[in-house]
Amino acid sequence: MPLLSATNITHNYGDHRILDACTLSVEAGERVGLVGRNGAGKTTMLRVLAGDLSPDLGQVALRAGARRGYLRQDPAFGEGRTLRQAAAEAFADLRRLHAELEGLFEQMASAQGAELERLLARQVELEKRVETGGGFAVDHKIDAILHGLGFSDEQFSTPVEGLSGGQRARLALAILLLESPDVILLDEPTNHLDIDGRLWLEDFLAEQYQGAVVMIAHDRYLLDRVADRIVEVERSRLVEYPGNYTKFRQLRAERREAMLRAFEKEQTQFKREEAFIRKYKAGQRAKQARGRESRLERAKASSELERPLELGSMKFRLPEAERTGDIVLTCQGLSKAYPTDSGGEKVLFRDLSLKISRGERWGIIGPNGAGKTTLVRALLGDLEPDAGVVRHGSRLSIGYFRQVHAEHDPERPMVRALYRLIQQENPEMTMSEQELRDLAGAFLFSGRDQEKEVGLLSGGERARMRLAALLASAKNVLVLDEPTNHLDIPSAERLEDALSSENGYDGTVLLISHDRALIDGVCDHLLVMDGQGGAKVFFGNWAMYTESLKQKADQAARSSPRNAAPSADAKPAEARSDGSRGSKKSKYSWMRLEQVEEKMAELESAISKIDSELNDPDVWREVERAGKLTDKRDELKGELEQLEEEWLRKSV
Repeated sequence: MPLLSATNITHNYGDHRILDACTLSVEAGERVGLVGRNGAGKTTMLRVLAGDLSPDLGQVALRAGARRGYLRQDPAFGEGRTLRQAAAEAFADLRRLHAELEGLFEQMASAQGAELERLLARQVELEKRVETGGGFAVDHKIDAILHGLGFSDEQFSTPVEGLSGGQRARLALAILLLESPDVILLDEPTNHLDIDGRLWLEDFLAEQYQGAVVMIAHDRYLLDRVADRIVEVERSRLVEYPGNYTKFRQLRAERREAMLRAFEKEQTQFKREEAFIRKYKAGQRAKQARGRESRLERAKASSELERPLELGSMKFRLPEAERTGDIVLTCQGLSKAYPTDSGGEKVLFRDLSLKISRGERWGIIGPNGAGKTTLVRALLGDLEPDAGVVRHGSRLSIGYFRQVHAEHDPERPMVRALYRLIQQENPEMTMSEQELRDLAGAFLFSGRDQEKEVGLLSGGERARMRLAALLASAKNVLVLDEPTNHLDIPSAERLEDALSSENGYDGTVLLISHDRALIDGVCDHLLVMDGQGGAKVFFGNWAMYTESLKQKADQAARSSPRNAAPSADAKPAEARSDGSRGSKKSKYSWMRLEQVEEKMAELESAISKIDSELNDPDVWREVERAGKLTDKRDELKGELEQLEEEWLRKSV
């Protein structure tokens, strides 16, 4: 018998059928990823599995004695407790068992004969349940899971009433993981988790948790690491695929191609029959034509073939933007801090210097609260830094996607609101009706969705509309702050397609995101903020960054204890934060500005050649070769940084 099963589940919201005769079974220890477009019915299916929603038809069965836990998107907690006390409630049953066991020992001190035998048997039973429930060392588990999900020791004493929405969501996840039921049902567990939190959750689910998992997740890397089966909710039905998310994409593409061939073949046959009927319906073969018409109507009525949903590559080419100068943006000695409630100071970044060149794609990553958005606002001139200077290059047209947006015209049809947003971003931009609808379609708005009022759009649909407007308004610099919040996976993949050079976008990108798949698909530079005021630059995407960390860890492990500590040269090129930048006279101070620019171009070309070699995964399998290339690159980069400082001095 399955651990958890749902059979012939049918559910409607008003006249809309969201689930139609859906059946799903989950075995012990199985990991199921539930995917599909926003609004397809994923959360409804999860609520049915959790027993939180009674379907119109069908039944759910949980194996006798098994426990299930459900992570809701809107958790509620009782008041009057601290964060850690609320987390410890996960072991309330265990504490009751401990109390009963202690009382049992007191009774055993004076019991004899049959009564003692009964108490001994009860002791064995209770101790077994205590061990199953977590044993005696639960404090360490509570602290480990709270730390893993991004809570600091200082936050443990925070009253639950004072937690933010994101903190409450993470606390609910912590409680569920501590309870460790036989099957956990997770609805967007990575919401409000930074990259470190997502990595920790992946490791916990993949390596430590022994139960079954059914989860809705928009994090493709989480699904790749954890899921061994993907179930897609499509057109009110469930379609199952073996394997992780990458395998699912391959199998889904093959399935849809086969479906399309079968559908088109059937439609061709229908058209042939219709042509025969029209030709002979009034002639000598009218009787035969009428018979074939009846058979055709029955065939159409009984056909189960449908044109598959189109979720392929983006087919809309973005308009070309004006070319910027070679250097898009520079900053020197940038610092920002703010006072804390305890009277101290929280440093977001200190003495940060960067140069961003035309066409580069920068991913800005770091823990929640590290100051990523604050840094971007300082770079754009929206916020005054405590110290430092920011310089913008020539001919910049910047598009900025903020986390929080003002909403306008709730009664305006989506396609009209889209055009208005484009006009706000670029008043000179004109688009025909067909171009506008093609753009909306490229960002996954169907014909019916295009006429929906803005006030009726979901949060994800509004975000998708704003992204479409921004990308279509011919911006040569795009600054995207958490653009995939509220987006489902197909929408995130569509954004990734839109930013690719294959679709014609050759501008510069600054991307703040915790979506590692998006960072890998878009970025070629990373600015890694540590949350303590430090930052370092890495030349490559997320996969290359993690591979470099692994290579360095492996090298350190093979080194002797004396040489195990990483040297400054072994790190990726860092944004200086030691306060020394600009304080020493440059050895290039004798150069004219034109000579500095020529030398910079020469070094950038040499670095680019090394980057091309380092982009080859095979290079990283040769530790010595990769190390030499990295050292050479660091040497050239150090020289380039000195030239950039001199360029800043001479260009001010």
